[in-house]
Amino acid sequence: MSPCWSLVIHGGAGRITREVLTPEQDAGARAGLDAALKAGSAVLAGGGSALDAVEAAVRVLEDDPHFNAGRGACFTRDGTNELDAAIMDGRDRRAGSVAGVTRTRNPVSLARKVMETSPHVLLAGPGADRFSAEQGLEQVDPHWFHTDERRRQLDELLSRNAEAFDSDMKYGTVGAVACDGQGHVAAATSTGGVTGKRWGRIGDSPLIGAGTFADDRACAVSCTGSGEVFIRVGVGHEIAARRRFTGEDVQAAADAVLAEVRALGGTGGTIVAAPDGTIAWSMTTVGMYRGRATSGGEHQVAIYADEG
Repeated sequence: MSPCWSLVIHGGAGRITREVLTPEQDAGARAGLDAALKAGSAVLAGGGSALDAVEAAVRVLEDDPHFNAGRGACFTRDGTNELDAAIMDGRDRRAGSVAGVTRTRNPVSLARKVMETSPHVLLAGPGADRFSAEQGLEQVDPHWFHTDERRRQLDELLSRNAEAFDSDMKYGTVGAVACDGQGHVAAATSTGGVTGKRWGRIGDSPLIGAGTFADDRACAVSCTGSGEVFIRVGVGHEIAARRRFTGEDVQAAADAVLAEVRALGGTGGTIVAAPDGTIAWSMTTVGMYRGRATSGGEHQVAIYADEG
Protein backbone atom coordinates (compact mmCIF):
# COMPACT_ATOMS: atom_id res chain seq x y z
CA MET A 1 0.00 0.00 0.00
CA SER A 2 1.35 3.42 -0.97
CA PRO A 3 1.98 6.03 1.76
CA CYS A 4 -0.95 8.28 2.67
CA TRP A 5 -0.92 11.93 1.67
CA SER A 6 -3.41 14.81 1.75
CA LEU A 7 -3.72 18.28 0.26
CA VAL A 8 -6.05 21.22 0.88
CA ILE A 9 -6.14 24.49 -1.09
CA HIS A 10 -8.05 27.75 -0.87
CA GLY A 11 -8.61 30.68 -3.19
CA GLY A 12 -10.00 33.23 -0.77
CA ALA A 13 -13.03 33.64 1.51
CA GLY A 14 -15.68 36.31 1.77
CA ARG A 15 -19.06 37.39 0.45
CA ILE A 16 -18.99 34.69 -2.20
CA THR A 17 -22.56 33.58 -2.95
CA ARG A 18 -24.49 32.16 -5.87
CA GLU A 19 -26.00 35.63 -6.31
CA VAL A 20 -22.61 37.39 -6.41
CA LEU A 21 -20.83 35.05 -8.84
CA THR A 22 -21.90 34.70 -12.46
CA PRO A 23 -22.10 31.12 -13.81
CA GLU A 24 -18.92 31.87 -15.78
CA GLN A 25 -17.06 33.03 -12.67
CA ASP A 26 -18.26 29.96 -10.74
CA ALA A 27 -17.12 27.59 -13.48
CA GLY A 28 -13.80 29.39 -13.96
CA ALA A 29 -12.98 29.34 -10.27
CA ARG A 30 -13.81 25.63 -10.00
CA ALA A 31 -11.62 24.85 -13.01
CA GLY A 32 -8.74 26.79 -11.44
CA LEU A 33 -9.12 25.04 -8.10
CA ASP A 34 -9.26 21.68 -9.87
CA ALA A 35 -6.07 22.43 -11.82
CA ALA A 36 -4.24 23.47 -8.64
CA LEU A 37 -5.40 20.34 -6.80
CA LYS A 38 -4.18 18.18 -9.67
CA ALA A 39 -0.79 19.91 -9.72
CA GLY A 40 -0.24 19.42 -6.00
CA SER A 41 -1.67 15.90 -6.00
CA ALA A 42 0.66 14.83 -8.81
CA VAL A 43 3.65 15.81 -6.67
CA LEU A 44 2.38 13.90 -3.63
CA ALA A 45 1.23 10.84 -5.58
CA GLY A 46 4.71 10.63 -7.08
CA GLY A 47 6.28 10.49 -3.64
CA GLY A 48 7.21 14.18 -3.61
CA SER A 49 7.43 16.47 -0.60
CA ALA A 50 4.65 18.52 0.96
CA LEU A 51 6.83 21.59 0.31
CA ASP A 52 6.99 20.91 -3.44
CA ALA A 53 3.26 20.17 -3.51
CA VAL A 54 2.11 23.40 -1.89
CA GLU A 55 4.39 25.46 -4.13
CA ALA A 56 3.08 23.68 -7.24
CA ALA A 57 -0.55 24.20 -6.25
CA VAL A 58 -0.10 27.88 -5.38
CA ARG A 59 1.78 28.61 -8.61
CA VAL A 60 -1.26 27.42 -10.59
CA LEU A 61 -3.54 29.72 -8.59
CA GLU A 62 -1.13 32.66 -8.98
CA ASP A 63 -1.32 32.28 -12.76
CA ASP A 64 -5.15 32.14 -12.75
CA PRO A 65 -6.86 35.57 -13.00
CA HIS A 66 -9.92 34.28 -11.11
CA PHE A 67 -7.95 34.64 -7.86
CA ASN A 68 -6.36 37.56 -6.02
CA ALA A 69 -2.72 36.51 -6.25
CA GLY A 70 -0.17 36.93 -9.02
CA ARG A 71 -2.09 37.53 -12.24
CA GLY A 72 -5.44 38.89 -11.17
CA ALA A 73 -4.12 40.58 -8.02
CA CYS A 74 -6.15 43.52 -6.80
CA PHE A 75 -5.00 47.11 -7.22
CA THR A 76 -3.59 49.49 -4.65
CA ARG A 77 -5.12 52.94 -4.35
CA ASP A 78 -2.34 54.17 -6.64
CA GLY A 79 -3.32 51.70 -9.36
CA THR A 80 -0.41 49.28 -8.94
CA ASN A 81 -0.14 45.65 -7.85
CA GLU A 82 1.85 44.72 -4.73
CA LEU A 83 2.23 40.99 -4.11
CA ASP A 84 2.87 39.10 -0.87
CA ALA A 85 3.64 35.41 -0.35
CA ALA A 86 5.04 32.95 2.18
CA ILE A 87 6.06 29.31 2.40
CA MET A 88 6.99 27.17 5.41
CA ASP A 89 8.43 23.68 5.86
CA GLY A 90 7.07 21.77 8.85
CA ARG A 91 10.15 19.55 9.07
CA ASP A 92 12.41 22.22 10.57
CA ARG A 93 10.19 25.31 10.54
CA ARG A 94 12.29 26.99 7.90
CA ALA A 95 10.27 29.75 6.28
CA GLY A 96 10.52 32.40 3.59
CA SER A 97 8.26 35.27 2.66
CA VAL A 98 8.05 38.41 0.55
CA ALA A 99 5.90 41.54 0.69
CA GLY A 100 5.21 44.31 -1.80
CA VAL A 101 6.89 42.67 -4.78
CA THR A 102 5.98 43.96 -8.23
CA ARG A 103 7.72 41.94 -10.96
CA THR A 104 7.93 38.27 -9.96
CA ARG A 105 5.49 36.12 -11.89
CA ASN A 106 5.18 33.57 -9.06
CA PRO A 107 5.75 35.21 -5.67
CA VAL A 108 5.44 31.86 -3.86
CA SER A 109 8.59 30.67 -5.63
CA LEU A 110 10.37 33.86 -4.58
CA ALA A 111 9.36 33.16 -0.97
CA ARG A 112 10.91 29.72 -1.32
CA LYS A 113 14.14 31.27 -2.66
CA VAL A 114 14.25 33.56 0.38
CA MET A 115 13.93 30.47 2.59
CA GLU A 116 16.50 28.36 0.77
CA THR A 117 19.16 30.77 -0.51
CA SER A 118 19.11 33.76 1.84
CA PRO A 119 19.82 34.03 5.58
CA HIS A 120 16.49 35.83 6.04
CA VAL A 121 12.80 35.02 6.42
CA LEU A 122 11.05 38.15 5.08
CA LEU A 123 12.12 40.49 2.27
CA ALA A 124 10.02 43.47 1.13
CA GLY A 125 9.65 45.99 -1.65
CA PRO A 126 12.44 46.96 -4.08
CA GLY A 127 14.96 44.80 -2.23
CA ALA A 128 12.78 41.73 -2.69
CA ASP A 129 12.39 42.61 -6.38
CA ARG A 130 16.19 42.87 -6.74
CA PHE A 131 16.71 39.56 -4.94
CA SER A 132 14.20 37.92 -7.30
CA ALA A 133 16.06 39.10 -10.39
CA GLU A 134 19.40 38.02 -8.90
CA GLN A 135 17.97 34.56 -8.25
CA GLY A 136 16.91 34.21 -11.88
CA LEU A 137 13.17 33.91 -11.23
CA GLU A 138 10.82 34.79 -14.09
CA GLN A 139 10.26 38.55 -14.21
CA VAL A 140 7.25 40.14 -15.89
CA ASP A 141 6.18 43.67 -16.74
CA PRO A 142 3.93 44.87 -13.89
CA HIS A 143 1.09 45.21 -16.42
CA TRP A 144 1.04 41.40 -16.67
CA PHE A 145 -0.74 41.26 -13.30
CA HIS A 146 -3.51 43.66 -14.41
CA THR A 147 -7.03 42.43 -15.16
CA ASP A 148 -10.03 44.53 -16.19
CA GLU A 149 -12.21 43.15 -13.40
CA ARG A 150 -9.74 44.14 -10.65
CA ARG A 151 -9.37 47.60 -12.22
CA ARG A 152 -13.15 47.95 -12.22
CA GLN A 153 -13.23 47.07 -8.51
CA LEU A 154 -10.71 49.81 -7.74
CA ASP A 155 -12.58 52.37 -9.85
CA GLU A 156 -15.82 51.51 -8.03
CA LEU A 157 -14.12 51.92 -4.65
CA LEU A 158 -12.57 55.26 -5.67
CA SER A 159 -15.87 56.54 -7.08
CA ARG A 160 -17.45 56.02 -3.67
CA ASN A 161 -14.37 57.57 -2.04
CA ALA A 162 -14.45 54.48 0.14
CA GLU A 163 -11.92 53.55 2.81
CA ALA A 164 -8.53 52.06 2.06
CA PHE A 165 -9.85 48.60 1.36
CA ASP A 166 -12.85 46.58 0.28
CA SER A 167 -14.62 45.74 3.54
CA ASP A 168 -16.65 42.99 1.86
CA MET A 169 -13.42 41.02 1.30
CA LYS A 170 -15.12 39.35 -1.65
CA TYR A 171 -11.79 38.29 -3.06
CA GLY A 172 -9.01 37.05 -0.86
CA THR A 173 -5.87 35.09 -1.10
CA VAL A 174 -4.68 31.70 -2.31
CA GLY A 175 -3.00 29.00 -0.28
CA ALA A 176 -2.21 25.33 0.12
CA VAL A 177 -1.35 22.95 2.95
CA ALA A 178 -0.23 19.36 2.56
CA CYS A 179 0.92 16.24 4.37
CA ASP A 180 3.22 14.02 2.31
CA GLY A 181 3.81 10.28 2.41
CA GLN A 182 6.59 10.74 4.94
CA GLY A 183 4.29 12.52 7.38
CA HIS A 184 5.78 15.97 6.84
CA VAL A 185 3.60 19.08 6.46
CA ALA A 186 4.06 22.38 4.63
CA ALA A 187 2.06 25.54 3.96
CA ALA A 188 2.13 28.29 1.32
CA THR A 189 0.06 31.45 0.87
CA SER A 190 0.03 34.18 -1.80
CA THR A 191 -2.03 37.34 -2.21
CA GLY A 192 -2.50 40.66 -3.94
CA GLY A 193 -3.77 42.11 -0.68
CA VAL A 194 -6.95 44.19 -0.58
CA THR A 195 -8.39 46.56 -3.18
CA GLY A 196 -7.42 50.17 -2.62
CA LYS A 197 -4.71 49.44 -0.04
CA ARG A 198 -2.41 52.35 0.82
CA TRP A 199 0.89 53.16 2.50
CA GLY A 200 2.51 49.82 1.71
CA ARG A 201 -0.11 47.92 3.71
CA ILE A 202 0.77 44.27 4.39
CA GLY A 203 -1.72 41.70 5.64
CA ASP A 204 -1.36 38.34 7.32
CA SER A 205 -0.39 36.23 4.29
CA PRO A 206 3.42 36.74 4.37
CA LEU A 207 3.60 36.85 8.16
CA ILE A 208 4.82 33.55 9.61
CA GLY A 209 2.52 32.50 12.44
CA ALA A 210 -0.35 34.65 11.23
CA GLY A 211 -1.51 33.75 7.73
CA THR A 212 1.02 30.97 7.12
CA PHE A 213 2.49 28.37 9.50
CA ALA A 214 3.78 24.79 9.41
CA ASP A 215 5.17 22.58 12.18
CA ASP A 216 5.50 18.79 11.99
CA ARG A 217 4.69 18.66 15.70
CA ALA A 218 1.21 20.03 15.01
CA CYS A 219 -0.04 20.99 11.54
CA ALA A 220 0.25 23.31 8.55
CA VAL A 221 -2.09 26.30 8.17
CA SER A 222 -2.91 28.82 5.43
CA CYS A 223 -5.42 31.63 5.98
CA THR A 224 -7.57 34.11 4.08
CA GLY A 225 -9.73 36.95 5.34
CA SER A 226 -9.46 40.13 7.42
CA GLY A 227 -5.68 40.28 7.52
CA GLU A 228 -5.39 42.79 10.33
CA VAL A 229 -7.43 40.63 12.71
CA PHE A 230 -5.66 37.42 11.63
CA ILE A 231 -2.36 39.12 12.54
CA ARG A 232 -3.64 40.17 15.97
CA VAL A 233 -4.82 36.63 16.74
CA GLY A 234 -1.75 34.93 15.23
CA VAL A 235 -4.12 32.44 13.63
CA GLY A 236 -1.64 29.99 12.09
CA HIS A 237 0.46 29.62 15.21
CA GLU A 238 -2.59 29.60 17.46
CA ILE A 239 -4.16 26.64 15.63
CA ALA A 240 -0.87 24.75 15.80
CA ALA A 241 -0.48 25.55 19.50
CA ARG A 242 -3.93 24.19 20.29
CA ARG A 243 -2.98 21.00 18.46
CA ARG A 244 0.31 20.65 20.33
CA PHE A 245 -0.77 21.55 23.81
CA THR A 246 -4.37 20.31 24.03
CA GLY A 247 -4.37 17.55 21.43
CA GLU A 248 -7.40 19.03 19.68
CA ASP A 249 -8.15 17.67 16.24
CA VAL A 250 -7.56 19.98 13.28
CA GLN A 251 -11.23 20.83 12.78
CA ALA A 252 -11.84 21.77 16.42
CA ALA A 253 -8.67 23.84 16.59
CA ALA A 254 -9.48 25.72 13.37
CA ASP A 255 -13.08 26.39 14.42
CA ALA A 256 -12.02 27.65 17.86
CA VAL A 257 -9.44 30.10 16.54
CA LEU A 258 -11.78 31.43 13.84
CA ALA A 259 -14.38 32.02 16.56
CA GLU A 260 -11.78 34.25 18.21
CA VAL A 261 -11.26 36.10 14.91
CA ARG A 262 -15.00 36.62 14.63
CA ALA A 263 -15.21 37.88 18.23
CA LEU A 264 -12.70 40.61 17.31
CA GLY A 265 -14.79 41.63 14.29
CA GLY A 266 -12.88 39.71 11.60
CA THR A 267 -14.08 37.30 8.95
CA GLY A 268 -12.34 34.69 6.83
CA GLY A 269 -11.30 31.10 6.57
CA THR A 270 -8.44 28.69 7.06
CA ILE A 271 -7.20 25.32 5.81
CA VAL A 272 -5.24 22.85 7.93
CA ALA A 273 -3.28 19.63 7.37
CA ALA A 274 -1.79 17.50 10.16
CA PRO A 275 1.13 15.01 10.04
CA ASP A 276 -1.31 12.13 10.55
CA GLY A 277 -2.95 13.05 7.24
CA THR A 278 -6.11 14.60 8.71
CA ILE A 279 -7.27 17.81 7.03
CA ALA A 280 -9.84 20.50 7.67
CA TRP A 281 -11.24 23.73 6.40
CA SER A 282 -13.16 26.28 8.42
CA MET A 283 -14.76 29.64 7.60
CA THR A 284 -16.88 32.36 9.16
CA THR A 285 -17.99 33.55 5.71
CA VAL A 286 -20.73 32.48 3.28
CA GLY A 287 -18.12 31.20 0.85
CA MET A 288 -14.52 30.15 0.39
CA TYR A 289 -12.93 28.89 -2.82
CA ARG A 290 -11.44 25.57 -1.71
CA GLY A 291 -10.50 22.01 -2.60
CA ARG A 292 -9.17 18.83 -1.01
CA ALA A 293 -7.52 15.70 -2.31
CA THR A 294 -6.16 12.58 -0.61
CA SER A 295 -4.33 9.39 -1.46
CA GLY A 296 -7.60 7.63 -0.64
CA GLY A 297 -9.13 8.98 -3.83
CA GLU A 298 -10.94 12.06 -2.53
CA HIS A 299 -10.89 14.99 -4.96
CA GLN A 300 -13.38 17.77 -4.25
CA VAL A 301 -13.68 21.46 -5.06
CA ALA A 302 -16.24 23.75 -3.44
CA ILE A 303 -17.13 27.43 -3.24
CA TYR A 304 -20.18 28.01 -1.05
CA ALA A 305 -20.34 27.31 2.69
CA ASP A 306 -23.17 24.79 2.26
CA GLU A 307 -21.03 22.53 0.02
CA GLY A 308 -19.32 19.74 1.91
